[in-house]
Amino acid sequence: METRGPVCIIDPSELYRPEVKAKKAKGLFREYSIDKTDHIQTRVRDTYLKMHTYQTVDYVKQKIAYWTRFDKFEADIMPALEKLNDLVDESDPDVDVPNIVHAFQTAERIRADYPDLDWFHLTGLIHDLGKVLAFYGEPQYSTVGDTFVVGCRVGSSVVYRDSTFHDNPDVSDPRYSTENGIYEPGCGLDKVLMSWGHDEYLYRVLKHNKCTLPDEGLAMIRFHSFYPWHTGGDYMHLCNDKDLKMLPWIRTFNKYDLYTKSDHLPDIPALMPYYQSLIDKYCPGKLQW
Repeated sequence: METRGPVCIIDPSELYRPEVKAKKAKGLFREYSIDKTDHIQTRVRDTYLKMHTYQTVDYVKQKIAYWTRFDKFEADIMPALEKLNDLVDESDPDVDVPNIVHAFQTAERIRADYPDLDWFHLTGLIHDLGKVLAFYGEPQYSTVGDTFVVGCRVGSSVVYRDSTFHDNPDVSDPRYSTENGIYEPGCGLDKVLMSWGHDEYLYRVLKHNKCTLPDEGLAMIRFHSFYPWHTGGDYMHLCNDKDLKMLPWIRTFNKYDLYTKSDHLPDIPALMPYYQSLIDKYCPGKLQW
């Protein structure tokens, strides 16, 4: 059942982006601590504790089976994007930039640097659309936060790796606790199970609805929260040549995603026609979600 009205959420992967009234040095945007006196850090760690406890192979398979029925609602891209404005960032609700503003900021910065790659502009606009999961009962630990591969040993750079997986049954399951786990080396990331969240969901929505973004755009959407891979260097042994070809594109995208909340607010009504034309080109009509 859909939740109507504001939904509170705190996205650990985005917590240290620059905000309208509180810019930070780039090195602090993804700072994680275990300071129990810091209310926000405590909430972030609690989100990861739940994620790293409940996100197992069986859990992910259940989520895939449930959400890939694509029977929750139908909507065009732009109304779905506008709905994200009902997500309230609990980390700092007084200064948080609305989701649609961040979407246009990301897209416009990409457009300025890559004017001829219209698919890249659209990717920047829609990359967080999978967060509509939050309106349909998904908990935060199954919607936002850094993603990781389930079904094999946890990567060494996964945030809070050493203090949050102790109650995850897969960690002590011999099928899933080796470096390769249930996978073959070099099998490719298309063959692995990612922890469930907004990245994986939107990727599957776009594939199901036969959207025509190129592989580079789909990879950016699917893996932009996969920090243990594109930033930490983990899980490289599972990659194939295509993954390694996509990796520089994902790293390029994340520079725009992570550092685009700023004082400059785009003129969204003036930009709407251009981005609607891209939606019509790559993801037209009502999509099944």
